[in-house]
Amino acid sequence: MTTIVAGQTAPDFSLKSNDGTEYSLSKLLKRGPVFASFFKVSCPVCQFTFPFLERLDKRYGGKDVTFLGISQDNARATKEFADEYGVTFPIALDAEGYPASNAYGLTNVPTSFLIDSGGSVKIASMGFNKKDLEAVAAELSERGKTPRSALFRPDESVPANRPG
Repeated sequence: MTTIVAGQTAPDFSLKSNDGTEYSLSKLLKRGPVFASFFKVSCPVCQFTFPFLERLDKRYGGKDVTFLGISQDNARATKEFADEYGVTFPIALDAEGYPASNAYGLTNVPTSFLIDSGGSVKIASMGFNKKDLEAVAAELSERGKTPRSALFRPDESVPANRPG
């Protein structure tokens, strides 16, 4: 569960990545929408979900849309997770005291938010939810005026959802 749902204002956060880069939601929103996904490296549903988030980033991320992973683990474990699951978009660390996770009222991971450039949550999704990820793809495709392409391949057996 999360206390932040679609239509609400996303709480600001400022977190650092492994390389010391600071990611502030308010600064990122100046460039455009942000897709933020909270996770733990030991979470099997997170491990299943993040390669699909990478696909979304490759298709719709860019100079005006930011994809950001938010790890509830330490720097070393987070880097190993990114390497193992092929995550190339930035990942910030929320490990010490979980300030961002607590601000969003998270009880499960993965939990993801598509936040529009005005700071309003457009989509809030817990666990793996195929329909929600397709909605994110549709929103970003429409916003960027880019052709929408299938997120899931016909040869993949992808469940409708997996609870986090």
